[in-house]
Amino acid sequence: MARRIMNKLKGAMEWGKILLPAASLRFYPPQFILRNPVLEGVTAAFQSGLEAAVIVFHLQNMNELSVLQGKSQQGYFMKQLKKYFRHAVQEELKEEEIISLHDFYGDMVTLIMKVDVDKNTLSDMDHVINGLLYYVEGSLQKHYPSQQIHFETGYMFIDKKHFSISDSIQKAHRQAIAMAEKRLAVKYDDIDYMINQIIANKNIRLLAQPIIDVATNEIRAWELLTRGPKGTAVENPLPLFSVARQTGTLYALEMLVLEKAFEQIKKAKCRQDIFINCTPLTLGNIRFTRDIKNLLQRFTGISPKQITIEITENDSIEGLKNFIYNIKMLRLMGFRIAIDDTGAGYSNLSTISEIMPDIIKIDRSLIQNIDKNSLKESMLKGILLVAREAGSLVVAEGIENEDEASVLTRNKVDLAQGYFYAPPTVLNMEMAT
Repeated sequence: MARRIMNKLKGAMEWGKILLPAASLRFYPPQFILRNPVLEGVTAAFQSGLEAAVIVFHLQNMNELSVLQGKSQQGYFMKQLKKYFRHAVQEELKEEEIISLHDFYGDMVTLIMKVDVDKNTLSDMDHVINGLLYYVEGSLQKHYPSQQIHFETGYMFIDKKHFSISDSIQKAHRQAIAMAEKRLAVKYDDIDYMINQIIANKNIRLLAQPIIDVATNEIRAWELLTRGPKGTAVENPLPLFSVARQTGTLYALEMLVLEKAFEQIKKAKCRQDIFINCTPLTLGNIRFTRDIKNLLQRFTGISPKQITIEITENDSIEGLKNFIYNIKMLRLMGFRIAIDDTGAGYSNLSTISEIMPDIIKIDRSLIQNIDKNSLKESMLKGILLVAREAGSLVVAEGIENEDEASVLTRNKVDLAQGYFYAPPTVLNMEMAT
């Protein structure tokens, strides 16, 4: 027994020798050590009001590479792979966002990171993953130009409501592996079944957050925000939509959101403007305009002029064959178009010039602490100039205090939303009139 423990401790030391140069980021060994930094990190994230996500990078052609390299080179290759992942994570993420980096299995690397679901979006996760892969695959390809290096990825959020955080971490890890391997295994089937049941049973909720006229402080519109089944691991929108994207059910989920939105508008007899979110992937679907026409026929009395389709996430619209055509068709039907997350990611001037949106929504990352940052205020002024040239209204998102709101007033921003004005709540007749 004592010998087995000593062998395990020796193994843990070997991890350190290989993967711990003078950097603070480390690959953690499996959970046989008394102090469990992974569990401690996830627990600390939950206590801080954050979520934690497990991201798995699966080297898909590991067996092929092993044959080509031979046993003598395989160990060196793995050391290089781990080194590049560590460097990539340090480049892409802030130190406080990282919980752990490890390789429980020879052909997989696992990153566990903190996520603020109030500030991060679905495509933020994709940008992190793509950034890491770009660095690692590019670095390996330079050393092994004759060999194809290809990773598959999967990620899952750790269920903070589970009675055992340790069990929840392991479950999320298994599910992320299933996603990465894209296998028809039990865990992947469970995930696929869960999201399909949510869609089939229409088991989502919509909350409404008011959009305020900055000049008059009156409610001008409502943005409808999606929540998954209450008390589940996918209650928050980020885990819910991440599972939908990875299982190929994103379009079905977003069409359900639109159906629920129309249903809620009609039930509340709402006459104010409504913002409804859609990703570029959904807006670029060849079926989208046909399906939304069907919804309008089902929910008679709802005018498209009342509804703003908000293009969410920071995805590039390049390569989405039907996207621009669908946007034109929506405008002909009477819908207004908004671009979300301006000032972050792919929401740039070229996208604005191509779409010419009716409304430009400024990302909360630009608004946060804008009263203390003159550069951010200059960027806000630049966006306002662009918006006025394009004939677009401007909505500032994520206003959390009076000082931030005062900057908006000073710069004559049209509209604003955030917890300073009101949190998301259920849309009802009293609110909607």
